[in-house]
Amino acid sequence: MDFSMKSIKGFAADAATAFSRAVQYTEEKLGTSEKTELDAHYDGLALRADRTKHWTERLVSRTDAVLQPNPNTRVEDYFFEKLDKRREHPSNLDLLGQDMIDAGADLGSGTPYGTALIKIGQAQQRLGAAEREFVRASMTTFVSPLKRFLEGDMKTIVKERKILENKRLDLDACKSRLRKARSMESQANLKPDQVQREIQQAETELRISQAEFDRQAEITRLLLEGISSAHANHLRCLSDFVEAQAAFYNQCQQFMVDLQKELTSTSTASKPKSGGYQGLYPSSPSPSDMPLNSLPDDKKRARVLYNYEAYDTTELSLTADEVIVVSNLAVPDTDWMMGERGTEKGKVPVAYLEILN
Repeated sequence: MDFSMKSIKGFAADAATAFSRAVQYTEEKLGTSEKTELDAHYDGLALRADRTKHWTERLVSRTDAVLQPNPNTRVEDYFFEKLDKRREHPSNLDLLGQDMIDAGADLGSGTPYGTALIKIGQAQQRLGAAEREFVRASMTTFVSPLKRFLEGDMKTIVKERKILENKRLDLDACKSRLRKARSMESQANLKPDQVQREIQQAETELRISQAEFDRQAEITRLLLEGISSAHANHLRCLSDFVEAQAAFYNQCQQFMVDLQKELTSTSTASKPKSGGYQGLYPSSPSPSDMPLNSLPDDKKRARVLYNYEAYDTTELSLTADEVIVVSNLAVPDTDWMMGERGTEKGKVPVAYLEILN
């Protein structure tokens, strides 16, 4: 019962305090009551804190959008993060790379086009791995520290500033009560001793409220001055972010330079001696592109019926529907012929061919 009465009294006191603050706030807005103003130094600190909070939230949001452009995936990652779970999901570069590798294997890893697809697909996967490392480093060194600042120090500052505002409303309400108590001295119908008691009680409440306000103002001021340290820490985080981004782009550039060299070497290896070409295929006609009457008598054109994967370097891989040049082997074999595609040569199975001439 005693606990219940205390709870009721505490609730009533809190309600009375809230009502007093609401009245004071309303009177200030209406201009019928004075408002205690803090010094210009505090106002400057408070303004800098507000700007820091606004721009830190904005930077975190924008950086998240850069690291993960898909908003739906960002929401999913947020919930996994709240559950203290991590998940790895393939990026678009990973998916593109895997499709290129699969396409190259299916279309013929021994052909120039298939080889190029596989090489480029592998490069895309390396880019995807570098991108994941960049995202991880950026989250660890830049985004997470800023989020911790918002959830920790900045939330504390906002809370203490709200407490300070309540203390100020209580202080100004006490000042208003003291002014009203002193104004009663001029009323003849009130007893002097009663008026003095009202004045003394109002003065006591004012002293207590002033002390609480001053203490809270000092606490809040110290927290606001700590914003300078936060800025210094954010500067270090920003430098780490730039280093991670520079390393990522340098790595990507190196991957692409290496890929270009690989493709160039592949193109050079398959380039016919009679002329140059650009890209993966010769610009001068190969025997398979020549008219029927221009081929030597011992050579014929043949269409490939099915894909065929060479077992060793003596054989030539085939892709369905391509046209190649064939000739008899030095030692005639009813099951095999010599196939030519540009400068590539190798044995091919007769069962996979349709002789065109």
